[in-house]
Amino acid sequence: MPHFVIDCAREVLEIQPEEVILSAIHRAAVSSGLFNEPAIKVRINPYSTYLAGGKQEPFIHLFAHILTGRTQEQKAALSRLVVAELARLFPELPKIAANVYEMDKGDYVSRQMLETGDSH
Repeated sequence: MPHFVIDCAREVLEIQPEEVILSAIHRAAVSSGLFNEPAIKVRINPYSTYLAGGKQEPFIHLFAHILTGRTQEQKAALSRLVVAELARLFPELPKIAANVYEMDKGDYVSRQMLETGDSH
């Protein structure tokens, strides 16, 4: 935890390779100071068919899934941080956005938790 899931138009991967995007978001998450680095997961879902604003215009939307416990200010700062990093990588791309989803610690379970008997 956390999971950073990037939905994007396939065309953006012609501008920057996946590895560059994944590394940049990982570094941004680390620099936020909110997460333990080994726990950060980042992935990309490129789409070849989509509509953005009613047209097929390239876009990037990052969904940050984090456990509860951060302030509204921390979550907003995280959104700004990742959008700024994506804007740096894609200066000509106008459709870049992000939002943070909180997952309740009470119902989050990982395999590691099952194996260690950790119930929070």
